[in-house]
Amino acid sequence: MAHTAQKPINWQNFITVVSVGILLGTELIAMAWAAGWALSGLFQLPPDISIAIEIIFVLIGCYAVFRFVRAALRVEPIRT
Repeated sequence: MAHTAQKPINWQNFITVVSVGILLGTELIAMAWAAGWALSGLFQLPPDISIAIEIIFVLIGCYAVFRFVRAALRVEPIRT
């Protein structure tokens, strides 16, 4: 089995992608949670349905952050 040498980590790109991922993730997940809470309050939904809507919105927000980080890694590769 051949041993392949791994490329070194580009720390500047790594820090950039992680920092933007944390920033965007915090904002997007908080916005998704707040949107679920606001819609539940607007339509006066029961607490169980309200929590379910909030969870669904947060999961959509997590998926959006995941997709963003994947796209950011294509533009700013960590291993160069």
